[in-house]
Amino acid sequence: MNKKTLCSTSLILFFTLSSLEAKSWKKHIIHEGLRTNTAIAADFDGDGDLDVISNSGQKTRLFTAPDWKETILDATVGHNFIHSEVTDVDGDGDPDYIGTRYRPGLIVWMENPGGCKATTEKWPLRVACTKLNGIHGLLLGDVNNDGKPDLLANSGQPDHIHPNSGGWLEIPKNPKSDKEWPLHIFADKDAPGLSHYLGIGDVNNDGRADITLAAKGGFDESKFGKGEWFAWYEAPCDPTQPFTRHQLPGVHPGATNIQPADVNGDGKTDIVASRGHGTGLIWFENPSWKTHTINPELKSPHCLQVIDMDGDGDIDAATCAYESKIAAWFENDGKGNFKTHIVAENQAAYDIRAIDMDADQDLDLLIAGQGSNNVVWLENPAK
Repeated sequence: MNKKTLCSTSLILFFTLSSLEAKSWKKHIIHEGLRTNTAIAADFDGDGDLDVISNSGQKTRLFTAPDWKETILDATVGHNFIHSEVTDVDGDGDPDYIGTRYRPGLIVWMENPGGCKATTEKWPLRVACTKLNGIHGLLLGDVNNDGKPDLLANSGQPDHIHPNSGGWLEIPKNPKSDKEWPLHIFADKDAPGLSHYLGIGDVNNDGRADITLAAKGGFDESKFGKGEWFAWYEAPCDPTQPFTRHQLPGVHPGATNIQPADVNGDGKTDIVASRGHGTGLIWFENPSWKTHTINPELKSPHCLQVIDMDGDGDIDAATCAYESKIAAWFENDGKGNFKTHIVAENQAAYDIRAIDMDADQDLDLLIAGQGSNNVVWLENPAK
């Protein structure tokens, strides 16, 4: 057998095994037919089941489990939200929705009326921020270490009030007022090149929450500035002041997603990253920041979750590559060596969440399919 035949046989075997593994994860359709950038899950109606809110076709849609009955939450004109988060913004005991528009930049929160009213009443929409533009990352995290969730967002366009920047917002004591949330700029005009997603974690082990950020680069570098980088921003003693930027090694075309985590179990915070407008997933080893490959082949792995997918105590990862149209999770052997498990084919995404959708004590994957025009969840067969 010559090398060409051996290579062809290996590829056939790989895709056959991948297809078999993908079939073991059952795909559940929540919604289809409309372009969807983001989807988030929580028990919005208080019945004990996880529901889903997506932004599909420029409308905010609540799908209640188990039959995924649809409720349009927008009271008037819909918004095209590119990212979302969920938390109890007003402290009344039920989860509220946070959505962000890319350009013109806008962050809003929608108040959950609670219980059965969640599906019978419109959700009041209030503005949280208008001072960031080109918002392509949204993340909850405790930046100021006060035990309360803050909201991180980027400002990736080279114009507006905070060009090529990144900030975090405190949830105010009275979020129902007409005032915008307090905004603090952590990356002050030093995040050029169309920045994307954010991460949060103590990278240098000083007890403070640092922030990670990536920038894909643009077709017109003279306008957008140089991108193609991953970086972490070191928190100062006062987190309301700008952070110190540390760029990670290498040039990374299409860099989008970046999450801090201890990958190899040595007690140091490493960084997992994806080239979501390019190819491949990697991780950087703290403190030398040596680059390791997780998967070199997946095209456009735009979304990323970094979490213990199989419950064995080490950090794994998951993505859905919209150009490859493959959803996969990456099994860590505990030392930073990863095995790719393909769990769905013919599925695109802009957003992915690892969450136990069916309450069977394992992590499933919720995917907002931008190119595939759907919202699905993939059932983990482990339990």
